[in-house]
Amino acid sequence: MTKLLYQTDSYLKEFQAKVVAVEKETHAIILDQTAFYPGGGGQVPDKGLLRFNGKEARLARAKHGLDGILHFIEPEDALPEIDSEVTGLVDWDLRYKTMRTHTAMHILCGVIYRDYGAHVTGGDMEPLKGRMDFEFESLSADLVGVIDAAVNKEVAASRPIRVAILPREEAFQIPDLIRTKINLLPEGIKEVRTVEIIGLDLQADGGTHVNNTSEVGTIHVVDYKSKGKINKRIYVELEE
Repeated sequence: MTKLLYQTDSYLKEFQAKVVAVEKETHAIILDQTAFYPGGGGQVPDKGLLRFNGKEARLARAKHGLDGILHFIEPEDALPEIDSEVTGLVDWDLRYKTMRTHTAMHILCGVIYRDYGAHVTGGDMEPLKGRMDFEFESLSADLVGVIDAAVNKEVAASRPIRVAILPREEAFQIPDLIRTKINLLPEGIKEVRTVEIIGLDLQADGGTHVNNTSEVGTIHVVDYKSKGKINKRIYVELEE
């Protein structure tokens, strides 16, 4: 299986790896380790470059596979051979915007859970914008304004963010670790990665985040909608 370097260092922009499998049919390779995020939890997969033997290949996307992380190479670009040494370069502009956005969603989630006790019922994001659904009975423009001010107060508080990987049994001793309405963690997972915004939020999460809430920048709550009797959707955008 592929060692997931991004789980312990979201800021790793370049890494060395060995090709352990080549899938010519899908124009993809598997590496022994990777810093490319393969998507999941609403976060988009990374893009980037792979350099090997004087050649350069563009990474179209990465995806979880049965035997490791599949790295799909653009069809026009050559595949490295098995056992080749490669250098991976993460598209940092895309990654950092995604990290800021993902942390912003956790700030929003943390504020709403702390202040209103509302669970998350869904969500999605792309670089610098996202939406999250909450178990709210009612949501008004005035309340959205209060939420906007509260999340930006947490950005300004410069709260550190801490990542840990815990045995499943230990992780599930943490109260309210799962903030979604339904526990989405498969039974087969033996270790649980947690992301903690110190003093605000602690969740099981596999994505990439910034080190401090101040890096997120101003969060704008730009819209809200009712998606059902007890399901309300909040839309946010970040500044460049």
